[in-house]
Amino acid sequence: MAVNEKALTVVEQVNLPALNDDLAEVIAEEMNGLTIEFDRVRIPSGGGLAFEIPGDDPDNPELAKEIVGVIVDQHPVNAYWAMKYSGENNPPDCSSMDGKEGVTSDGVKKPCNSCPYNEWGSDEDGRGKACKNMRRIYILPEGEMFPLLLTLPPTSLKNFSNYLAKRIIGKGRRSYNVLTKVSLKKAVSGGGITYSQASFALAGVLSDEDAKKMEEYSRSIKAITRKLEVAADEYIQTESAEVEDIM
Repeated sequence: MAVNEKALTVVEQVNLPALNDDLAEVIAEEMNGLTIEFDRVRIPSGGGLAFEIPGDDPDNPELAKEIVGVIVDQHPVNAYWAMKYSGENNPPDCSSMDGKEGVTSDGVKKPCNSCPYNEWGSDEDGRGKACKNMRRIYILPEGEMFPLLLTLPPTSLKNFSNYLAKRIIGKGRRSYNVLTKVSLKKAVSGGGITYSQASFALAGVLSDEDAKKMEEYSRSIKAITRKLEVAADEYIQTESAEVEDIM
C-alpha cells in the first residue's frame, strides 16, 4: 500500500487482537509456571533477501521478503560471551536488558558505559566490541495475538534509528501508532563481505481507535518482553560485517 506521509494516510481496517482484559494479567494466570517463547525472525547470512520465520514445521522455516505489523516494543540489549560461539547453547556471561546495566552470570551488576568489553577494539580481532550491542524489536502482524521477535545486529541499527527518528518520532507519532514494513537489502562491508541489512518503511498510520488499542497492548506486553533472557544464538547471524561499516 502506497503511503502519502503529507496526508498522513490512515489504515481504514486493521485486524488487531481484541483486548478485553489486561493482557499481562491474562497470560500470568493462564500460563502460570510456563515460559513464553516468541517466534524469532532470523536475518539470513550472506546477503539473503528473505527472513526466516518459524512455521508449523520447526525444521522448515517459512521465508518472507517483508514483515508488516505494529512495533509494540523495542529496546536495546547487550550480550558478552567470554568464549567464541562454537555451537553450544550457552547463555551470555554478561547481559543487559536496557543497554545501561549489565548483569553477569553470577549476579554481579556492572554499568555498561564503563565496561571495558563495551569499548571499540575489545573483541578478538581488535576492531569491534567484545560486548555485542543489539536491539530487540517486537512486531505484531495482522491477525496475530503475539508479536514476532526480530533482533537487530549492529549493522542494522543505523537504519532503524533513522526510521524511528524521521518517520515516527519526528512526525509526532509512536511506534505503536503506525504499521511498519521491514525488509532486507544487500550490503557490502569495506572488507568486501556481503551481508543482509534490515530496512524500515512506513506502511500506514493507525486510526485513533486502533492506536489506542495498540498503546494498551504495548503496555501489557512489555511486562513479558522485558524479562526474556538473551538467547545464545541471537548474535550469530550478525557476524557479517567489519567494524567500519557500523560506526
